[in-house]
Amino acid sequence: MTSRTANTFTPPVMEAYGWLAGQDFSNLPLINVSQAAPVNPPPAPMVAHMAAVIQDDDTHLYGPVLGLPALRAEVAGQWSTAYGGAIAPAQVGITSGCNQAFCASIAMLCGEGDEVLLPTPFYFNHKMWLDMAGVAAVALPCNGDMIPDPEDAVARITPRTRAIVLVTPNNPCGVEYPADVIIAFYEIAKSHGLALIIDETYRDFHSQSGAPHELFQQTNWDQTLVQLYSFSKAYRLTGHRVGAVVASVARMAEIEKFLDTVSICANQLGQKAALWGMLNLGDWLAGERLEILARRQAIVDNFTQLKAKGWSLLGVGAYFAYLEHPFDMASNDVAQKLVEQVCVLALPGTMFVPETDESGKRQIRIAFANIDADGIVVLFDRLAHVTL
Repeated sequence: MTSRTANTFTPPVMEAYGWLAGQDFSNLPLINVSQAAPVNPPPAPMVAHMAAVIQDDDTHLYGPVLGLPALRAEVAGQWSTAYGGAIAPAQVGITSGCNQAFCASIAMLCGEGDEVLLPTPFYFNHKMWLDMAGVAAVALPCNGDMIPDPEDAVARITPRTRAIVLVTPNNPCGVEYPADVIIAFYEIAKSHGLALIIDETYRDFHSQSGAPHELFQQTNWDQTLVQLYSFSKAYRLTGHRVGAVVASVARMAEIEKFLDTVSICANQLGQKAALWGMLNLGDWLAGERLEILARRQAIVDNFTQLKAKGWSLLGVGAYFAYLEHPFDMASNDVAQKLVEQVCVLALPGTMFVPETDESGKRQIRIAFANIDADGIVVLFDRLAHVTL
């Protein structure tokens, strides 16, 4: 009998880190663009707040399974304002990171042998969880502009389909799905009795200053929509594992069963930090967004030298640039050669598509959360000198 975990692949980031073994970076420092997690600590005022609340007795105890009431209420209030809709605290759950929000949502929606439409290139942890849950990931290929086609999705819906997943701004491609595309997927999901799961982990770094979609303005939105979010990227709380899920009250009751069985509650210190951040770090987060947008522009402005070498920029936004390489070699081999030749660690497109999808062999993901505009210039200079 095959175990659940044996049904899926090795965690891609951990596999890529294995390529560093035995490499010498003393002469040329490693540029690590493999992972989207920020490596800097939270801002100093947040750290000070965390140091203070660590003294509170309840920080060390189990909390409500669906999260601190004050944090749920703040998410509901800020989201209602930002999206121009009506969201109640009871429709918000706090999870141990956004990955757990996804896992809980799939457990709530799907049974053995069900299907979920997953645009490809996909976020690999989504695919891994579907594999381990016994849920079939039905590939919805994105071509050209790396945006999925709603009509293509319709053709792939079967009686076993339970949900459609969107990630915007996208991981791994960086692209921001247009509002009309998002609403088209919502209407398709609604008309077929499916859930639309929209992962907005990177919403704080969207290039659009207003609401990126009108989903929360739809009548009875909670009968179709399940939204996922991460505080990790917004406030650099990756190690504290705090995310959120927004759905109907009935669905939240089912999600609560999952959370109570797996983690009981999200990290209390992380939840208190997230709440403090929402109340006090609006201007700081706005500055972080501008910095990420500046790096995005640096990708665009400096791509000319790579284009001259045969590279293509397929998508860019939030923390990511998605590239097509010019070499007569599969991207999983190219990525390892980048470590050896120019001390760059990036993930190959083969980690973001099914094994049968040949497009991944031509693609490379660059995660630029931890390199600034000057670092991007250095990165591109190194890539331009690769010979394979």
